[in-house]
Amino acid sequence: MYSDDFKFVDTHEWVKVDSDNVVLVGITHHAQELLGDLVYVELPKVGSHIKAHDVIGVVESVKAASDLYSPIDGEVIQVNNEVTADPTLANTDPHAKGWLIKVKLADVSQLDNLMSADEYKALIGH
Repeated sequence: MYSDDFKFVDTHEWVKVDSDNVVLVGITHHAQELLGDLVYVELPKVGSHIKAHDVIGVVESVKAASDLYSPIDGEVIQVNNEVTADPTLANTDPHAKGWLIKVKLADVSQLDNLMSADEYKALIGH
């Protein structure tokens, strides 16, 4: 679940390299456990330029709403329409089918500033 293929941020989003300077972004398994069953996902539009730490969307569950934060700078090149149509994908498979956006990185070196799986597990107490 928290493998070395992923990088993490303390706001509970993950990043996984998809191809040269393109990454997938999603919420962590831990985040979806805290939120409960998701009922709504709002994502940025394709073509949006995002900056690290900026709010880029919202996930809502039966318990609460939570902002999504960008872990990196870049351009949104794809959104996962399957998740917007069926938000429970982010609950059942948050690190694979439940990815949220695909981003073309502005600066690949930003990945070096993100947490490793072990650092994230220490943060969440696992």
